[in-house]
Amino acid sequence: MGEQNTADLLVQCLENEGVEYVFGLPGEENLHVLEALKDSSIQFITTRHEQGAAFMADVYGRLTGKAGVCLSTLGPGATNLMTGVADANLDGAPLVAITGQVGTDRMHIESHQYLDLVSMFDPVTKWNTQIVRPSNTAEIIRKAFKLAQSEKPGAVHIDLPENIAAMPVEGISLTRDSREKIYASFRSCNLAASVISKAKNPIILVGNGAIRAHASEALTEFATRLNIPVVNTFMGKGVIPYTHPLALWTIGLQQRDHITCAFEQADLVISVGYDLIEYSPKKWNPEGNTPIIHIGATPSEIDSSYIPKVEVVGDIADALIEIMKRCDRTGKPQPAAVELREEIRQDYEQYANDDGFPIKPQKIIYDLRQVMGPEDIAISDVGAHKMWMARHYHCDTPNTCLISNGFAAMGIAIPGALAAKLVHPDKHVVAVTGDGGFMMNCQELETALRVGTPFVTLIFNDNGYGLIEWKQINQFGEPAFIRFGNPDFVKFAESMGLKGYRVKSAADLIPTLQEALAQDVPTVIDCPVDYEENLRFSKKAGGLDCKI
Repeated sequence: MGEQNTADLLVQCLENEGVEYVFGLPGEENLHVLEALKDSSIQFITTRHEQGAAFMADVYGRLTGKAGVCLSTLGPGATNLMTGVADANLDGAPLVAITGQVGTDRMHIESHQYLDLVSMFDPVTKWNTQIVRPSNTAEIIRKAFKLAQSEKPGAVHIDLPENIAAMPVEGISLTRDSREKIYASFRSCNLAASVISKAKNPIILVGNGAIRAHASEALTEFATRLNIPVVNTFMGKGVIPYTHPLALWTIGLQQRDHITCAFEQADLVISVGYDLIEYSPKKWNPEGNTPIIHIGATPSEIDSSYIPKVEVVGDIADALIEIMKRCDRTGKPQPAAVELREEIRQDYEQYANDDGFPIKPQKIIYDLRQVMGPEDIAISDVGAHKMWMARHYHCDTPNTCLISNGFAAMGIAIPGALAAKLVHPDKHVVAVTGDGGFMMNCQELETALRVGTPFVTLIFNDNGYGLIEWKQINQFGEPAFIRFGNPDFVKFAESMGLKGYRVKSAADLIPTLQEALAQDVPTVIDCPVDYEENLRFSKKAGGLDCKI
């Protein structure tokens, strides 16, 4: 074995951080890193596009809490990574991106494919740097992972010039430090308990931070013992089982919905692990006059519609238990919002036997929920189907429906499903996507076949950008520039060595899903969707009358 170079040390440091996979593309300027990875315990997964690699790292990080790692070359390879890096950063998923770069001897002149990547990645990362001294490599890698994985998690970028990567270096990886929990003060817990005890009609708003904090069990006990209804954000699904009598399911649609009524009647909102980026408080507290208790791992963001009366900052699960111990809600009436649960359930159930074709989005999602187990994972792309997935796909456990809602990037579902199947090979995984999102990263289905990750891709097919059409009609009365043609998705799948299916009636969907989930190769289901439901929902939501 030859002399250790910077790339060798970098890979040794990645191994020390427990990295299992590096997702990316080979390039001239990252050759030394690739050479080091050849003899590593880390599996390098060659993707078909750098955006796909970043989305894989993004979803890996969100599911595991450990930073997903993606690798690209310089220039266009690095710029292709940026969408997935930005998505991870705004969605709170730990990610470390590594880019190749020209040698330091070429940066002072106009140079082929050279861009100042540290400046470019600065707005979409928690921290980023360039390795210019080989001896600093171990410190940089340790800092990168520590920052990426610390609350609030996010993306970190490391730029490695090719001449630095090849330089000899002495050194070893640094010991990983243990992250001790930080607990909320008794004073804040006492104050929160006092406010909650006095509230007549409180409601809990729970976000993705509660999932990251593994606070599901504590939150469910807190709500049950204190008899307070729970609403989750798009990214907070499954924190409390959707079958729980106090679960009012999901908030986050732009239109008014049943749950809007619950917030209008609430005299206290208890936000738990909620990040403002998940759903703006201006939507549920427009006047800023509803009292708020903020329970989170970090202090609240500043927003005129989100000024907490009490902030409880520390380990979320512990804080919930400590507040619960101090609360007295004896004799409090049943919260008015609980009356909404039956309306919400009836709205969901009414599509169970709908036989219309093309199939209504509510029916597609209802049937998908019937065939998916409580631990199986659905990953939603971005488009009109995302609004319906958010509203109608309900979860028993956390991280079983992943929705990008901070950056909301199209194209995440297929690469995300690949990562989910790597993390949970024993679970069924379904990528739920529109035809628009499908065509953005469908090339990664070849990657899925090659690495052996059989998942189902369910396409809501309407031959257009359905979400934009929905918005255009609501705002301007007619659509523009949203129609396109599609390939034959069944033949497309078969040409790649996958299995393809086309749904021809509402009755076809469940047996097709069941057959697709049983395959040992990735599968694609082409399902025509009736997006007339979008406008019907907007009309219904516009006339919603809150009766509680």
